[in-house]
Parts: sequence; structure tokens; C-alpha cells
Amino acid sequence: MSNLETAPQEILCGQDGPPAGVEILPPREVPLGGPRAMPVRRTLPQKKRSLIGSWCFLDHYGPGLVSSSGGMKVARHPHTGLATVSWLFTGRIEHRDSAGYTATVQPGEVNLMVAGRGISHQELSTADTTVLHGAQLWFALPESTRHMAPTFEHYAPEPVRQGAAELKVFIGSLAGSTSPVDTYTPPLVAAEATISSGGILELDLDPSFEHGILLDAGDLVLNGAPLPVDHLAYLPTGQSRLVLEAQETPVRVLILGGEPLREQIVMWWNFIGRTHEEVVAYRAAWQAEIGAEPAAPPAGGTYPDGAPNPRFGPFPEGTPEPLPAPVLPNAQLRPRG
Repeated sequence: MSNLETAPQEILCGQDGPPAGVEILPPREVPLGGPRAMPVRRTLPQKKRSLIGSWCFLDHYGPGLVSSSGGMKVARHPHTGLATVSWLFTGRIEHRDSAGYTATVQPGEVNLMVAGRGISHQELSTADTTVLHGAQLWFALPESTRHMAPTFEHYAPEPVRQGAAELKVFIGSLAGSTSPVDTYTPPLVAAEATISSGGILELDLDPSFEHGILLDAGDLVLNGAPLPVDHLAYLPTGQSRLVLEAQETPVRVLILGGEPLREQIVMWWNFIGRTHEEVVAYRAAWQAEIGAEPAAPPAGGTYPDGAPNPRFGPFPEGTPEPLPAPVLPNAQLRPRG
């Protein structure tokens, strides 16, 4: 999924220090663009907090009728220095990327696209999808892997039962379940948990991780305090226990976490780099590739970081027109972390 804001903010990735207890992050509604824009609820990034581990972006959408929202219609767009994680509750989405991967995103199955040095992709809800409901997340790649060749993985986790709860661990390890998906990052975790009415889910956490809990549906008490629907709870490092209590209505949450990235990054639109100049160069390369702002190709056909030209890869004919990049802000993009 693309960040389709026409004037995307510079995201200052990092914070001065974690709070002593749980921090509640409210969502903000963002349209995915076009005359029939599908709204999404974005809880990462925001001014109050930009990162949870390496997780830097979380859009949560639906359940919504495709007949009203128009569904997912995200044409080809670029990414650098990050990975996208697609997770659905209802509906299906067709994925196609410039590394040659095509896949159908289906409920309960994770699709992970590692952009590395550069990739472009499109995402379109399928013709048979009437209700679309799910989430897309990004995580930032560390310096050691951010220039790798792009790749893609798919995994369907086996559900794990714990009393009144069921978990699907699609990245990392939790509750005795481990995903085989390679994230090319410091350790991460991501899982879906459902809890029956009146049920309790108690989980041991890695205290070296930061964690985020997104409430998709239901009436939830988290570590003794209520969490509003569509909000994201942040738990700082040092916490080793999580207690989720469903009240009168069943609960569904997404659990994510990871070791703090501890790197300086710049995040703007669909790019993650390390300097203002890198992001400017990524934008220029994309604009040149789609013919929006022609420019000379790199000398020798290779960019200084080793990426081949075209950086964002070839794409089949007959697909929707690519999305041009927004105009850069009239200010230096600042690395934080």
C-alpha cells in the first residue's frame, strides 16, 4: 500500500524516551486517494510516536462495503528501505510488483514485500470482494540490509489456542509459535489474537521489545485499563507480561513489537532513507522512470548504492498508470532516531 497523502509530512522517527506506562495513540483518518477514496485509520506514524521497534507505519481499514468505498485501488508506486506487511480479516487483494512477484492477499495469510534498494508495486481488491477489512504495516530496514535486492514472502500461520483465545503469529515468535518469515531486521513480532466474550489472554513478552496493541473490534481491558476501538496502545521496553481481557463482546487485536531500531532514518512519502539528499534522489529516480520529470540515467547504469537502473524495476503493460510523487517540502528533511 502507498502513502497517498498529497502533502506527506516529514516523519521524525524517534522519541526522547518511553513513558512509564501504557500510552494510547488515537487514529487519524486518511483517504487512499481518487474520487472514491477509501478511508483508512492511521495510528503510525504520528507526532507523538513514530516507531514501535522497527514498525513505522500502520493503516487499519474496514469493514467497509466495496460498493461504497471503491475498495483498494492503489496503482503502481515506489518504496525504498522498508518492508510492507499485508494482513486481511475479510476480502482479497491482488498484489503485483516489479521484482516479478504476484500474489493474492487473503484473510489469515501474511504477504511481506521487502523493498530493499527499490521496488514498485500495485494493490487492487479483487472483483469478488464485497467487504474489505484489514491492515497494512511497514517496518524500516536497518543499515545492514536496506540496500538488498527486493524480495517477497507468503505465510499462512497455524492458529494457536490458549483457553478462550486464538493466536495467529505471522512474524517472529509469540506464545510458543514461530513464523519462518525472514524480515532482515532486528527481531520483530506480529500476531492476530481473538478472544471470546469474558475470556482472558495472558502473554509473556520479550522485555527488550517495544510493543503495540491495536484493537480492531470488541470491548477490551489491557493490563487493567480499557482500550478504545481503532486505537493503538504502546508498551515501552521492560514489560514482560501482557493481559488482555475481553468484556461483553468478543475481541480482535493485532499485536506487534520489536527491538528499538536505534538508527537515524528519514521517512517521507513511500521512501525511507538516511539523509535528505537520498530521499530527493529516490524521488527524482521515480519521477524519471515514469516519465513525469525526465532526467539522465546514472553513469554506467548503476546508482552509487549499487541499485540497477531502473531502480524501481519494470512493470507489465496494461496496468493502471503509476502514481507520481508529491512535491517535496520547502525544508530540509531531518534524520531522527
